[in-house]
Amino acid sequence: MSIQFEFKDIVEETRQVKRRVLITGIAMLLLFGFLITRLIYLQIIQHDHFITLSQNNRVKVVPIAPIRGLIYSRDGVLLAENQPAFSLEVIPEKVNDLDVLLSEISLIIDIREDDIARFWKSLREKRRFESVPLKFNLNEAEVARFSVQNHRFPAVEVIARPYRRYPENELTAHIIGYVGRIDDNDLQTVDVSNYLGSTHIGKIGVEKAYENILHGQVGHQQVEVNAQGRVIRVLERTPPIPGKNIFLTIDIGLQKIAMKSLQGKRGAIVAMDPANGDILALVSAPSYDPNLFVNGIDYETYNSLLSSKDTPLVNRALQGTYPPGSTIKPFLGLTALTYGIREPDDTIWCPGWYRLKGSSHLYRDWKREGHGEVDFNYAIMQSCDVYYYDTANDLGITRLHDGLVNFGFSNKTGIDIGGEAAGLLPSPEWKRKTYDQPWYPGETLIAGIGQGSLLVTPLQLVNATASLANNGKLYAPHLAAVSADQISHERNDIQTIRSSEIGIYQAAQWEIIKQAMIDVVHGERGTARGSGYNSKFRMAGKTGTAQVIAIAQDEEYKEEDIPEELQDHALFIAFAPAEEPSIAVAVIVENGGSGSSSAAPIARQLFDYYLAGYQEG
Repeated sequence: MSIQFEFKDIVEETRQVKRRVLITGIAMLLLFGFLITRLIYLQIIQHDHFITLSQNNRVKVVPIAPIRGLIYSRDGVLLAENQPAFSLEVIPEKVNDLDVLLSEISLIIDIREDDIARFWKSLREKRRFESVPLKFNLNEAEVARFSVQNHRFPAVEVIARPYRRYPENELTAHIIGYVGRIDDNDLQTVDVSNYLGSTHIGKIGVEKAYENILHGQVGHQQVEVNAQGRVIRVLERTPPIPGKNIFLTIDIGLQKIAMKSLQGKRGAIVAMDPANGDILALVSAPSYDPNLFVNGIDYETYNSLLSSKDTPLVNRALQGTYPPGSTIKPFLGLTALTYGIREPDDTIWCPGWYRLKGSSHLYRDWKREGHGEVDFNYAIMQSCDVYYYDTANDLGITRLHDGLVNFGFSNKTGIDIGGEAAGLLPSPEWKRKTYDQPWYPGETLIAGIGQGSLLVTPLQLVNATASLANNGKLYAPHLAAVSADQISHERNDIQTIRSSEIGIYQAAQWEIIKQAMIDVVHGERGTARGSGYNSKFRMAGKTGTAQVIAIAQDEEYKEEDIPEELQDHALFIAFAPAEEPSIAVAVIVENGGSGSSSAAPIARQLFDYYLAGYQEG
């Protein structure tokens, strides 16, 4: 047996070991370098990213709704304010069974049926993860009872919010309007990002028209929350910018007198400063309480308002359209003077009726026995229908139509709140398009005394009346005057005064119309002479009585025998002082009968207060 020995190359083995150690070292160095690089990337380069991911688990950005601007009258009376109140609100996405939740909460706090109905309605209109109010205006006892049980309801909170309140209630409802809960339609018209955290928005009136001024700018805060979503602390806060206050042109004392004068009646009153278009008073009666709408009106109350025969939700001053009756005569008379159809001294004979050539139909004057010989001044002072039948016939419907358009009739005035009606000036083209019928000469006569299809709004009437006071200058009517910053109190004009000229009339013609209107109130035989008695200033006015139903030409009737809703409307337009007018008014009392007995005395009350500081009662 032989033993064999294997001799190895010690040098070669040493070389191989070194090579392996080197390779292993390089590999470990590369691995260590990769780890260091990755650590640098994660800890330094991606630091902000991972901090954000971490904070998203415990930090939230919460919007802060701005405080809404207040609304004041021109004399500083508060018309819209923010009142702190507690509401019970639910985040539906955090609730498995809303019916069960509502039942459990109702054992702690009294939840009425209308609260639940309003909750479901708001739920359908809400934005995702927005809380939905279940009950408004919790008292201290209710807040305390729920606070004890709060841990059982992680999706329910008692939230303190400023809620809109209208301290004058019905008095300014048709001016201010109201705010309501934001719905999808509202979000189509605003910057949604600026309404995060906000629950209400202007719906109608000044509240809607000046939403961009009243709302303000949303703020936000970063808050740390626990696992239950409760706020632990505030990390960062950007305060909201409150909305600006608005001062209106409304004289609240005048507004109260106007409202009181229509108490128990249906109608409208508008008072304007003819020098600039400021609306001094605007009343539509009956009115409603805008506070009902702020947090959602219940169905029964809303249906009652909607179905009322008195239509309190309709703004008669802007949306009501009425035959102007004889209040149209000053404008038609001025048109006749301009076209040379009439001269101031021209006279016609009024036997109490008018008949077109070749016709047997009689168009009656309000004074059955007639006025006798009538000139331009007397025709306005005594409101002679026959004179204006003849004038309208001589003018023809085209010139009659075009002349009245000059005063703004059939066009919206451009007032700064929405919902305005345009009224209607009939014409052959309009009738053909609407009814596919020809125009008849008798319709021109009826339009000449402000009847038939001719319709105007109270706002149009006062605007046109102001143009008479201004010798043809038409100012755009407006309700908002200035805005005021809630913090700095800096004031800025909201309105740029807009005006236009009716330049086709001569200066002497304006004075002829004014004198005739002065004689309506202060002349011995003026139709409104009772309202001018013992006045400290001179007024220029015109009465009007508009038929609601047609009466046969030979039919005898007594006003009291006609149902109230079919009785004549009473109208009156006026401005004062006649020499230097500072106020113009239009008054309409629905089914009030004669303009001289129902509407003119109301205008006198307004003038007495505004010009002489006299107030009854």
